[in-house]
Amino acid sequence: MNSLFCPPLYKQRHQFVVDFVKKYKPKKVVDLGCADCSLLRKLKFHRDIELLVGVDINSNVVRRKMYTLAPFSSEYLNPANQPLTVELYEGSATEKDPRTKGFDLVTCIELIEHLPLAEVERFSEVVFGYMSPAAVIVTTPNADFNPLLPGCYGFRHIDHKFEWTKAEFQNWALGVCRLYGYMVEFTGVGEAPCNEERIGFCSQIGVFHKDSSRGGTSVISENMEDSSAYRLLYEVVYPSLCDNNIFKRTLVSEVLYWAEHIKSKWLETSEYVEEEGAGPHMSDITKCPKDFQEMSLAEGEQEPYLQEGGAVCIPLSRVLSLPSVHTLCVSMQGLQEALLGDSRVQLTGDGLAVVLAIDEEKDKDEDADVNEEWEENGTPACAGSVKSAVYCMEDWDAEL
Repeated sequence: MNSLFCPPLYKQRHQFVVDFVKKYKPKKVVDLGCADCSLLRKLKFHRDIELLVGVDINSNVVRRKMYTLAPFSSEYLNPANQPLTVELYEGSATEKDPRTKGFDLVTCIELIEHLPLAEVERFSEVVFGYMSPAAVIVTTPNADFNPLLPGCYGFRHIDHKFEWTKAEFQNWALGVCRLYGYMVEFTGVGEAPCNEERIGFCSQIGVFHKDSSRGGTSVISENMEDSSAYRLLYEVVYPSLCDNNIFKRTLVSEVLYWAEHIKSKWLETSEYVEEEGAGPHMSDITKCPKDFQEMSLAEGEQEPYLQEGGAVCIPLSRVLSLPSVHTLCVSMQGLQEALLGDSRVQLTGDGLAVVLAIDEEKDKDEDADVNEEWEENGTPACAGSVKSAVYCMEDWDAEL
């Protein structure tokens, strides 16, 4: 059936949810019937989401793919501003669990038709009455479309317990809205041929929004209110700058990178001499190149300078003015506090500059070691980690 549509229907349904997330930016999202977590793997890249939860009754299906939701190596090197927690549970959409309350968005993608028809009312009570999210997206096959599908006799899948017509789906959705205080919009994916437009979409979609102007009836069984029906299968917290340790490590790394960059450029264009028994020092501050001086003066920043003993001092004011550093830390005091106590950083006595050694021979030796390893193995030492990241990027979007 997917060959009849381009892109395939499952991709169109997932893209519909992604577009909704981009527009409304929910912070807490739960996917009921998450199966192999394919939708969750797409949603995890939208970092307005802070809590991403998947629930499925078949734990074996979830376990086979749950580790594809782990952070990439690059996400530790470049952490996001906001945290993201991913949780996967074994459980049914007809069971109440307090951990599913208070969500901004609940998605039920091709789920409801797998429930016995007698349990649909219970499903409605749990999702719209108990969980009571701000929005719900429900997709389900349109039985009116089935005669247009080659070789489709009866239901589309052996596990489907029923398939609603366009009218039946809309009657159910409108009944839910009256009972629980929601509004619904009808749409779908997989358009019918031009002469069959009245049939509707191959996969019909109801988008529910809570109607704040009127109250709904919430039917909650008191004896289940505080019970936890779901079993946690997997949980991971993504690195973010909200973690103070990660923030400091990221800021220090950024400062050291740019300080080394400034040092290298400055030494390339500056004139310094080496005296016997002493480290390099500026023979005359006026020998700093004219364009370098003008750039510093124009920006109102201090220039790098040589410290006796052969070290280059990079003023923190210069580093702080760089966009990538300033985004992380806006004040000199905050920058100094982050750098103090870090073993990788040496500051001047007044705490206003980073001290970097001039050790060209060491740099040359390190470059030689890397080149030698490349020649011996055919790949650089870091290639393994890069390869792993690329593999994950290919894997997360695969549909099996």
